[in-house]
Amino acid sequence: MNKSIVSLVKYEKSLESVRKVIDQAKGFEKLKPGFKVFIKPNIVCWFRGVEFPKWGVITTSRVMEDLVVLLKERGINDITIGEGIISFDPKDNEAVYKDAWEKLGYLKLQERYGVKLINLFEAPYKKIDIGCDFLVEINEEALKSDFFIDVPVLKTHAQARVSLGLKNLKGLLNMATRKKFHSANPEKDLHYNIAHFVNLFKNCLTIIDGIYTLERGPTMDGSSHRHDILIASTDMLSADLVGAKVLGFEPADVPHLAIAAKIQKRPSDLSDIETNGEKIEALMSHHEWDFPYNEAGDLPIQFHKHGMKGIKYPKYDSTLCSYCSVINGILLMGIKFAWDGRPFDNIEILTGKIKKPTPGMNKTILVGQCMCNANKNHPGIKEMILIKGCPPSKEAIKEGLEKAGIDVPDMFYKNFDKAPGMAMVRYKDKPEFDPKFYEIV
Repeated sequence: MNKSIVSLVKYEKSLESVRKVIDQAKGFEKLKPGFKVFIKPNIVCWFRGVEFPKWGVITTSRVMEDLVVLLKERGINDITIGEGIISFDPKDNEAVYKDAWEKLGYLKLQERYGVKLINLFEAPYKKIDIGCDFLVEINEEALKSDFFIDVPVLKTHAQARVSLGLKNLKGLLNMATRKKFHSANPEKDLHYNIAHFVNLFKNCLTIIDGIYTLERGPTMDGSSHRHDILIASTDMLSADLVGAKVLGFEPADVPHLAIAAKIQKRPSDLSDIETNGEKIEALMSHHEWDFPYNEAGDLPIQFHKHGMKGIKYPKYDSTLCSYCSVINGILLMGIKFAWDGRPFDNIEILTGKIKKPTPGMNKTILVGQCMCNANKNHPGIKEMILIKGCPPSKEAIKEGLEKAGIDVPDMFYKNFDKAPGMAMVRYKDKPEFDPKFYEIV
């Protein structure tokens, strides 16, 4: 049996460490001069006008530039970097991209090496069948490439457990397809749909950037760690299986990896994988993946411990899509600011696609278009408050919470767009969290 090769390297020096992990994985063995190469980093979200934690959230610019330099050494001149970035306001898309490309140094990659940059939300898509219950619309440029390079971050994910090579491909989809991935069908849910990326690219290389890792990702709500790990393989599933193990998971316990292994008729226990370089056991570090809630699952554990009463906020599920996931974190922050120690008025807040109201609540807030459509005619709701939108606007959130008697201070709304920056405080005065990893000089 021919085993897949996965390389593990400790990041020590710019360029040379990336070169080493690729060489050990025989990553460029099928790369030929003149190939069209598409690189997919993980820029999961971006917020203009605020400094927010990027460590473990976004692929480091250091690895991206090193990768481009190594491609140029191989005679590759047609290099495209593409991403579909989430922000607060989809209408702000063009400005968000301009800001992200500039701040991450990608404009310098464009000027210095002739790299093309693509905003995937404004690029052509192609409908294809990858085995889901629906046709998926995937970026056409990525599909047409001769060689695809996937550069995810080594992190856990509050819905998918891990976000590695396969999960990173979700960023190639248009928004309508991304929403379909968060299906309400329990048998063909997010895990099932992610797994079907497994046979999408035949000629590819996955480089998992673990210079910084992330617990409870995929965004700045999580906790980052400096681990200086690089993982690479020309087999995406193998890279993910090893990455999951490094994060402290048995790969079979990660639903989309178990399904993907089954699709390929492979074991998920690493028995058909050969690792080169560092030992997995030496790099392993347990990373939590989900946010803890109370025993009933209807209130975040911190709210419960502090004695918050009169409110239910049932735990998120896999049907909550990318935009509403960002809104979910902001809503929770707003409720935290609004609570003054007195009980709320028996309020329930529902998100996603499948939740149903609890009988006897005085007020039921339905967040997002999917939840509004799912429960707008529910007979068990006493007072219904709709926070419409896909995703809901700041104004819709403010109006909805005020109707429910959740009095969030005006300062919160004035600084709504700056909320992601609040997470920076946990990295203050910690030199290992170096912003230069997200700059190109």
